[in-house]
Amino acid sequence: MTIFAAIQLTSGPDVAENLGIAAPLLAAARRQGAEVALLPENFNFIGSHDADKRAVAEVYGAGPTQDFLAHTAQKLGLWIIGGTQPLKSAAGEGKVTNSCLVYDANGRNVARYDKIHLFDVDVPEKPNETYRESTHVAPGREVVLVDTPAGRVGLSVCYDMRFPELYRRLSAAGAEILVMPAAFTVPTGRAHWETLLRARAVENLCYVAAAAQSGVHPNGRETYGDTLIIDYWGRVLTRLPRGSGVVTADIGRAAMSATRAGFPSLSHRVFDC
Repeated sequence: MTIFAAIQLTSGPDVAENLGIAAPLLAAARRQGAEVALLPENFNFIGSHDADKRAVAEVYGAGPTQDFLAHTAQKLGLWIIGGTQPLKSAAGEGKVTNSCLVYDANGRNVARYDKIHLFDVDVPEKPNETYRESTHVAPGREVVLVDTPAGRVGLSVCYDMRFPELYRRLSAAGAEILVMPAAFTVPTGRAHWETLLRARAVENLCYVAAAAQSGVHPNGRETYGDTLIIDYWGRVLTRLPRGSGVVTADIGRAAMSATRAGFPSLSHRVFDC
């Protein structure tokens, strides 16, 4: 078995301060035996306005947040799945990508996933809470997996979890763990968070790790929290309902493989994803 960690934060508009909060939590994950750790969406920055992310966006391959992730991974000997951060987009128009970067235990960037499904919604129960992520963010196009010590990881972000066809493609490509760093709203989190995560685990016979933003941020926005790690049978292994912290769980790939062999629903699919 391999220990997997998920980290919960309440990020604000100061990148250096957010990195300073993430560092000891990553170190704590390593002390608890984790070989892979997942940070939440927007772990390095949540600004006062959506447009603010353009000012802190880094060029892919260079910048304070990327340096932090590389250095911390190497220092701790820990694989880090870096939640998301804004990167300058090659698409132009001044937009950024909402990007998840993965670093191995030697500090090398081994994968990048740009969030595909962008959060353009009016939140139910919150008439003044409207999001148009696509105004400032360019969507990704590529499905991305990466082999880690915990198994083959399929990358996704937050709103992606509402689109099961993405996870069918990931599981068909061999995903054993589905990661979903997130910054869920409170109304949608209360209604759908655990249900969606457990559904993705059950239908794909995969572990699911969801690292969340939690609490009231300096800009007044409140995020739902409830960081979870769920097994391939839909059982919640560990959770952190609120606040900042770390949760860990053992990833039992042998047991998952045995279950998949005896309950071969993945091989019974009729329709192409």
